[in-house]
Amino acid sequence: MENNTFVAKDLTANPGPLGLTGFGLATMLLNLHNAGLFALDTMILAMGLMMGGTVQIIVGIMEWKKNNLFGTMAFTSYGAFWISLVFLLVLPKLGLGTASTPVAMGYYLSVWGLFTFGLWVATLKMNKAMVWLFGTVVVLFALLAIANFTGSHLVHTIAGIEGVICGGSALYIAMAQLYQEVYKKSLLPLK
Repeated sequence: MENNTFVAKDLTANPGPLGLTGFGLATMLLNLHNAGLFALDTMILAMGLMMGGTVQIIVGIMEWKKNNLFGTMAFTSYGAFWISLVFLLVLPKLGLGTASTPVAMGYYLSVWGLFTFGLWVATLKMNKAMVWLFGTVVVLFALLAIANFTGSHLVHTIAGIEGVICGGSALYIAMAQLYQEVYKKSLLPLK
């Protein structure tokens, strides 16, 4: 009797670098604002909706297709974070609800920090770059929550600086993965 076994090989690209780019660019841009370099305007909102939100949700779905639960959870959740953040900022200006108080925003950022801490624990089984990245995201949410709870402009500015480092770390990992694919060797360390 003949055994006809069909094995499908996944030839699709790694979507992770695209998701990390979306996260990194949106995070850096918002936190340049948080650091006090420019006002919150439509440029940040557009980046948040498209790169931070839409691109990451698409990547999360692509990660699901690749059977990557961590990537699915992280990218889809952070994509939803960015879209919800834009809605929190825009809906009150459209007369569709009341603006969140700083204390409410503190709690919003706190629950995202708690979720991120859970993801950070999972990164302890990954490379050091991912441990660093998710550690900086935990610290960023903590600083932003503290800034909202206390009204401290200094803590908000420090959060902005830390957020630029966080976003830059995501972009570094994205480029390291891209270069490894293109050049077929490691050019930027991730260990």
